[in-house]
Amino acid sequence: MPNHIILSGKTVSTAVYEQLQPRIDRLKAKGIVPGLGVILVGDDPASQVYVNSKARRFKKLGLNSQTWSASSSISEQELVKLINGYNSNNNVHGILIQSPLPKHLDYNKILLNVDPHKDVDGFHPVNVGKLTLGTPQFIPCTPKGVMRILEHYEIEIEGKNVVVIGRSNIVGRPLSILTSLKQKYSNATTTICHSGTTDIPSVARQADILIAAIGVPEMIDETYVKEGAVIIDVGINRVEDDSEKGYKLVGDVNFDSIQNKVSAITPVPGGVGPMTIAMLVENTIEAAELSMSS
Repeated sequence: MPNHIILSGKTVSTAVYEQLQPRIDRLKAKGIVPGLGVILVGDDPASQVYVNSKARRFKKLGLNSQTWSASSSISEQELVKLINGYNSNNNVHGILIQSPLPKHLDYNKILLNVDPHKDVDGFHPVNVGKLTLGTPQFIPCTPKGVMRILEHYEIEIEGKNVVVIGRSNIVGRPLSILTSLKQKYSNATTTICHSGTTDIPSVARQADILIAAIGVPEMIDETYVKEGAVIIDVGINRVEDDSEKGYKLVGDVNFDSIQNKVSAITPVPGGVGPMTIAMLVENTIEAAELSMSS
């Protein structure tokens, strides 16, 4: 029998929503209903599923969520106009530009038009800078969700070796900062691996906590993992199979290969995924609270 702990994002996200309810009630008592404005460009199926999941969660909590669906041929000027509409709308406290955008649109350039006080994704350069300084305003949702899982299960990371595989601005790089900040539930020695790293498995085997965010299905097997490590699998990949759906969801970690070697592991699905939406809700509530003092 496996003796590892399953780190359930479903369990943690449920606890988060319960903790957020009093804050939602206080805002509503003051006539403020936290609202999210989403811009969805094009018809990417995965993006549409994700946006719909967010909208359902906001509705379930009695929060506002509106999505502006735009054609994949939208111009930069037209997209900026949509963003400015959300910037000036007092009922929209958070703005989310769903990625990926069509190739003719530069996401980083478009993002500069979002009011940093409404940047609930935490990707605006102002918020990235604040995170780097250790004084974050909005923390990117997936990395924030990973940290919350570790905190919920009381997995101490101070003084531990953390290895993050992947250096994207969405997950890997923010996690390398969050895990190494000099604060409670952080303060680790963090190494970040990427395509330029020589012999990733040997580096990964030094990890007390290994975070996989590389985007390669089941890449991380037992050769990357030391005995008793904690594994956080951020990846979610569609792999074709013979099922009715025609595919299954797998992480960046080969679960079967390493499950008997680790002390704790997040599943896919049901691990980090639910936390991303929970942290988006939390960030939107924080933005609504911030609007009261501005």
